[in-house]
This record gives sequence, C-alpha cells and structure tokens, in this order.
Amino acid sequence: MSPTPYVTFFHAPHSRSGGTRALFEELGVDYDMHVLNLKTGTQRDAEYLAINPMGKVPAIRHGDALITEQPAVMMYLADLYPEKGLAPPLGDPLRGPYLRWMVFYGSCLEPAVMDHSAKREPVPAMQSGYGDYDCVIRVLAEQLEQGPYLLGERFTAADVLYGCALRWFLMWKLVPDLPVFRAYVERVTSREGIQRADRKDEALAASQEG
Repeated sequence: MSPTPYVTFFHAPHSRSGGTRALFEELGVDYDMHVLNLKTGTQRDAEYLAINPMGKVPAIRHGDALITEQPAVMMYLADLYPEKGLAPPLGDPLRGPYLRWMVFYGSCLEPAVMDHSAKREPVPAMQSGYGDYDCVIRVLAEQLEQGPYLLGERFTAADVLYGCALRWFLMWKLVPDLPVFRAYVERVTSREGIQRADRKDEALAASQEG
C-alpha cells in the first residue's frame, strides 16, 4: 500500500537522477514527477533552487520531508517501502554493510572518479577523504568479486545506485574496464525495472530534444 501523499520526484533525463527513476521502477510504486530540462537550465530557476540550492538532481519531496543527494534519496525511498525488500531493516546483519556502501558511493567513489577524470593533482592520501583513486577502485572491485551483488546474494537499492553509475563510468572510460565491473553492470541493468526506466527516460529525453 503506497504512503500518502505520493513522493514528488524532481528529475532530468540523462542525469544522475536516472538511477532514482530506476529505483522507482524496481519498487513498482506510484509517484509524481516534476521534470527539469538541463539543456535549457530549468534546474537553475528560482523555483527549483528553493528545492535544492545546488541546482542538482535528483531530489524528492514527501510530505514535509525534502531530500537531496542521490544516496540519501535512494536510502529514503528504500526505507519508505520496506515491503519491497530493497533495504535491509534495522536489526538485519546486512543493514550496516548496506549503509556503508550507500555512503561509500558519495564520499569515496564519485569524488575519486571525478578527480581522476579531471586529472586533478592527487593530494596525499592522509589529506583526502577517499584516500586515493586506485584504492577506491580496488576496494569496490574486491567487494563485487564476492557477488553477484554488493551484499552477496541480496539485491538492494545499493545495486541500483552502483549498477547505474558504473554503466556511465564504463561508457565514459572513467573506471578501468574490469570484467567484474562489466559483469556486474550487465547483471543489474538487465533487470526489467531498470530497463523499463531506461525506455521511459529515452522517450523523455527525445521529447525535450523535440
């Protein structure tokens, strides 16, 4: 049974919020979508900056709760619909590892990948929140080797986050083209919910081009 009111989802196609749309499809729940157009800059309009002053997507609003930052959005949604089983609940031995990997994405993986892509001069590991790029990649690859998913046999919202992100990272050659990354991305993105989200996003992107 869906909570009331529905979640309002602030989304733009071909952006980070594609992972959140994939999560909605995996959850199979209704929501209201507010579409932004990154090409025309509507994410910088005052109306949206009141939602997220960073001018970034995704963001969601649920009643009086307003959530930004992709991992936080996904954690909120997975917890909002516990019956869907995409987040280990408190008391589950996998809850700690689940939170670890959700936070690792925003605090380590994406910053390391973006710094590496921009060819920024590395700082000493002790001064870096994520240590160094090679370490981040190695830690993630070693975890995925234990697969098939981040938490072993259990598919969670963390896999939606990482599967969608790694697909883009591989496409743009931002991470090494490791077999473990390729196999993981194929495994996650072949799911019907994620493929359904992809189809919907392609149609939305085409409508904005038109």
